[in-house]
Amino acid sequence: MNTWIVIPAYDEECSIGGVLEGLKREGYEQIIVVDDGSQDKTPEIAKAKGVKVISHKNNQGLGAALRTGLQEAYDQGAEIAVTFDADGQHDPRAIPELINALNGADLAIGVRDRGEMPWNKRVGNFGLDFITHLLGGPYTDSQSGFRAFNRRALEKIQIQTNRYAVSSEIMIQSQEKNLKVKGVPIKGIFTDYSKARGTTIASGIKIFLSLLRLKAS
Repeated sequence: MNTWIVIPAYDEECSIGGVLEGLKREGYEQIIVVDDGSQDKTPEIAKAKGVKVISHKNNQGLGAALRTGLQEAYDQGAEIAVTFDADGQHDPRAIPELINALNGADLAIGVRDRGEMPWNKRVGNFGLDFITHLLGGPYTDSQSGFRAFNRRALEKIQIQTNRYAVSSEIMIQSQEKNLKVKGVPIKGIFTDYSKARGTTIASGIKIFLSLLRLKAS
């Protein structure tokens, strides 16, 4: 099975090397890192690990990085593409569970236990899950960056938003385009570093406003 790992990364020099080493230990060699205009050594570290690196000249946002990475995976003939966060939050040993979930599904989502999340992320995650569901997405961990797409999902989902609203957009589009979504329980790895990254209550408000604009367009 032609499987590609897609990692969006912005200023992740503290974690990207370890994340790539962990993936390679599990046998994953087809890896795309999308350097989203990093100001640190993220792209140099990724290139030194022997993976494919695509760099945006300027920071465009998570949505733009995922759009670039998933399109490249599709162009490489990927039958499966797995998105994976660069901050070390995900365990590469859980990837086979997501891939297995594509038997009978088009999109598999790694569902984190909210009880393990820092309180601010827990509140933001709950609110965005609820909003995403109200706007037409399935009720699951909508903000999880750990996903597996089959070829049909890669063809159908066309990312429009450039920033953090992309996670909800993927969920909403999956329902609009009649894709089957399956949730897979995973364990999040919440280090001090990963706690400082990703969505918070404040960013959740921005995501909500972005989603309203997206639905209105």
